[in-house]
Amino acid sequence: MIPLDANTLNDPTLPWQVTVLDEIASTSDWLKQNAANLPVGTVVFTESQTQGRGRRDNRWIAPRGKDLMFSMLLRPEAPLELWPRITTLAALAICKAIEAELPLQPRIKWPNDIYLSDQKISGLLAETVSTREGMLLVLGIGLNVNAREFAPDIVATSLLKELQSQTLNELERNSLAHRLLTALHDEFQHLTGEFYSAIAEVRQRSWLLGRQIRARTPQGEMFGRVLDLNEEGHLILQLNDGSTHTLTSAEEVRRV
Repeated sequence: MIPLDANTLNDPTLPWQVTVLDEIASTSDWLKQNAANLPVGTVVFTESQTQGRGRRDNRWIAPRGKDLMFSMLLRPEAPLELWPRITTLAALAICKAIEAELPLQPRIKWPNDIYLSDQKISGLLAETVSTREGMLLVLGIGLNVNAREFAPDIVATSLLKELQSQTLNELERNSLAHRLLTALHDEFQHLTGEFYSAIAEVRQRSWLLGRQIRARTPQGEMFGRVLDLNEEGHLILQLNDGSTHTLTSAEEVRRV
């Protein structure tokens, strides 16, 4: 196992201040607890996360030293109502970083996951935190890189597993992490003026476009076919009665 190296990941051309911790309960929780005393742009990676979590407080379980688990402390330069775009841009950045490093074609499963071969490869969780200096955003990302085994009840895969190589035992994570940090910085530039161009690229990578889905929302279950994404990246559904509905949030989305 080649460990993550903060010296390699701290690139002076990028706005991130990277720290690598050996073990932590949760990188996102650590950033939220210490946000008031940390500079914006702090990024925390860990080799082992004992209480990692995703949306709806689902556990994020990963073997030590195999994958990429990190969180970023951000202050998006946009009105608060546009901050949800960060998740969309981050999903696109993850796809582009993988595509640049490996011969794989990841797809975005709205609103928070990345898939390969119809299995989850990455998840994102964005949370706001209030400090004396105002609101900040903590973005947590987990990416399965070298893990080979997953619990039977988890539909997941890893980059190494998807490559199906008989000779490759490990992907070098520092190169991939640096590529990812660069892609995140690049995509975050589209938060306001050119977000439409990012949506066009997200549309090309959608795992749900054209599919029948079941969405669990605070208002109840909803069934429909995904016709398109709107200008904010939300799903435009055609319901069973022929009408259309724009799905702006969901607790769970599944293809049916």
